Amino acid sequence: MTKNEFAEWLRVKPRLMDGAMGSALFEKGLPLGAYPEKYNLINPDWIKAIHKEHLRAGSEMITANTFGANPLKFEDYEKLIEVAVALAHQAIAEYRLETEDEKEIYVALDMGPLGTLLAPLGTLSFDAAYEAFKKVVSTGVTSGCDLILLETFTDLYEAKCGVLAAVENSELPVICTMSFEENGRTFFGTDVESMAATLEGLGVSAIGFNCSFGSKEMLPLVEKLRRYTSLPIFLQPNAGLPKIVQSITVYDTNFDAYFENAKQFLAGGVSAIGGCCGTTGVHIAKLKEAIDYFILHKDSAQFKEIYHNELSWGDFYRPKTRVSSFSETVIIGHTPVIIGERLNPTGKKRLREALKNSEFDYVLREGLLQVEQGAAILDVNVGVPGLDEIEVMKEVITSLQAVINVPLQIDSSSAKAIEVGSRYYNGKPLINSVNGKLSVLEEILPIVKKYGACVIGLTIDDEGIPSSADGRYKIAERIVNAAVAYGIPKENIIIDCLALTASAQQAEVFETLKTIEKVKKQLGVCTALGVSNVSFGLPSREIVNQAFLTMALYAGLDAPIINPAHEPMKAAIAAYEVLSNKDVGSERFIKRFNSQQVQNEVAKAELVKNSSLSQDEKLKPISTNGIRDEKTIKNELSLSIQSGRKVSTKELTNELLTIIEPLAIVDDVIIPALNIVGKRYEEGILFLPQLIQSAESVQGAFELLKEVLSKQGKAPIEKGKIALATVHHDIHDIGKNIIKVVLENYGYQIFDLGKDVPPSKIVDTCIKNNIKLVGLSALMTTTVASMVETIKQLKAFDANIVIVVGGAVLSEETAKEINADYYAKDASEMIKIAEKVMEG
Repeated sequence: MTKNEFAEWLRVKPRLMDGAMGSALFEKGLPLGAYPEKYNLINPDWIKAIHKEHLRAGSEMITANTFGANPLKFEDYEKLIEVAVALAHQAIAEYRLETEDEKEIYVALDMGPLGTLLAPLGTLSFDAAYEAFKKVVSTGVTSGCDLILLETFTDLYEAKCGVLAAVENSELPVICTMSFEENGRTFFGTDVESMAATLEGLGVSAIGFNCSFGSKEMLPLVEKLRRYTSLPIFLQPNAGLPKIVQSITVYDTNFDAYFENAKQFLAGGVSAIGGCCGTTGVHIAKLKEAIDYFILHKDSAQFKEIYHNELSWGDFYRPKTRVSSFSETVIIGHTPVIIGERLNPTGKKRLREALKNSEFDYVLREGLLQVEQGAAILDVNVGVPGLDEIEVMKEVITSLQAVINVPLQIDSSSAKAIEVGSRYYNGKPLINSVNGKLSVLEEILPIVKKYGACVIGLTIDDEGIPSSADGRYKIAERIVNAAVAYGIPKENIIIDCLALTASAQQAEVFETLKTIEKVKKQLGVCTALGVSNVSFGLPSREIVNQAFLTMALYAGLDAPIINPAHEPMKAAIAAYEVLSNKDVGSERFIKRFNSQQVQNEVAKAELVKNSSLSQDEKLKPISTNGIRDEKTIKNELSLSIQSGRKVSTKELTNELLTIIEPLAIVDDVIIPALNIVGKRYEEGILFLPQLIQSAESVQGAFELLKEVLSKQGKAPIEKGKIALATVHHDIHDIGKNIIKVVLENYGYQIFDLGKDVPPSKIVDTCIKNNIKLVGLSALMTTTVASMVETIKQLKAFDANIVIVVGGAVLSEETAKEINADYYAKDASEMIKIAEKVMEG
């Protein structure tokens, strides 16, 4: 099936997908710990029977039993995939013979996460992950699948990797669904808008949600997604919320509510719906009933009144100029958006040196500071003569996105550097730039299209920068037309009308403003501008910059590229928002410029102005007398840990060791800093990648402190012993591994027993090592029974041992039911429990 045929198939009516495979196999007798994919070979009749159950219920698309069949898990993955796809086609053929049903039915290659964390959180590189996905895709295509379904992803970076492997190595339609938490984000912190912004431009045919929870809980996610994407929406919710019955996890479905929720989804424009964990043929039949009801009644006044169906999903979507990181989307065109300009080595000697010497901690510090000062997007340029720009761009992009939430602008004159930056970027990037030269357009626009990026177009061509507004407008028009011809939507195009220096080209300053106004009105695209260029060569540059910025904003400038540390420039933007009625009620202005804040800003400005410190030193906190005393270094170390900068954390620890004792550094700085990170994680300010980066940043510091303590003949740093294990018959350990990293860097001694661990091994480890706190993880509903047995044996050994449980199938309620002492929903919660138990 081609992508166009798939799109047409979805346009006819809402489509019905199938239900769960794994839980259905367990119902048939799949042993605990067995791999569902292996049963393609062991008991193919079970697989075909489940497929046919879903087909009889009305499914028009069935997923081959290949969810975990990848080369990182199975040596015989090719055989498993080939047989799985063949079994799906056989099931369809047998179903047709039984029913004489000739409707179109398609087989999807099912691709789940690889089961290993991608770097920098884990050890698996993006390239290695891509190759694994590529092998799965190639095998699925040659085996005869009709489309590709990527599902149950929680890491947007891994989802992007899988999507690229699918669209680059097949012509088939690609669907990608992700799993979200109750807070409206994935486990790794991606929100709905960032998911949509990133995946939509990569060439997928549909996006949506699966797993996580039941249909009722998925309604708010769909309501958001239909505003953020023009793509068809696919849903596969679980049968309901899990509960424990006689030590077994079951899904108790209210079929009346299930039916009503399905109608609500369809009324909201969902294009296809099926089931995930716990769903059976009965659930799929209920969804079929909902689709039939919708088709029959969707145009009736009563249906519209009940389900608010006056608007379709297409009407909800509004094209906007969006760029995103993995966790944050910035919309350009509503209020002025500041693009931070300081990660560009032009005219910045210290940055050039840092890039040449691979001092990426300096780059991170500069980026973090710009975000703190108000930059919504960071320009990233690593073009230094003699530098391997491609490799450095990759390193800087991956390092920045590990600690910073805001989107990045990939800035280079090298097409290869732009390609690399876009490929390894975790989100929807902004590319800087193209221009009116045909060769540049032909080189850069395919990259923009391939990665679904936004792009800045400069009004310059082979003849240079036109002196007139009309001349620059013609170049802008040429860029827009060329981009649209490549299939790049206008909302992904931003025009930079180029600010020339007033000192040398004074008469052309107003031509820039005229061009901005004309581009906005006649081309209907957003605009960007490197504002400070206008004052080059003049004294008191900030005065000129501020006046020019205000004029440019009035002309229609959307994204000024400025130094976010310059308060007068930010003040000009704030004032413009008030005067243009963009800051309704002047709320932001009043909050920003109350008298106390003004006093603080003036004092800070005077301190920096009168200081003899270098620009590099100005980035650090300043003590009252300019000397790096204990308080100053402690503050720097705390900030370094909070921002996840590994190199500077170790260096500052070493510096602080000349002043205070090792244990004082742990108690006074490291643990409090990690606690701040934990609190910000709980508040949704930071997300899992930043939490792990901060925890890992202290690893080098702890190694250094242990070394010093050893030389002093003192006991090593150890806050207590904790055993961690994924329970017997469960092979999912990503969550456990994350907990391990964080706990170790809080100073706990961790006994990591791995995955699929028998209860006896956990008990023996606790006996031999006198362990009083155990963390147990389970991801599959079927392995909760193993967790129950493990808890039973641990309590028999020591009634006072403290057991913490976690995993997607558990909750506070289920933890109590299985006699666990605590439930930890994430790493931050586990730290609190550990501190309470160990220090209590």
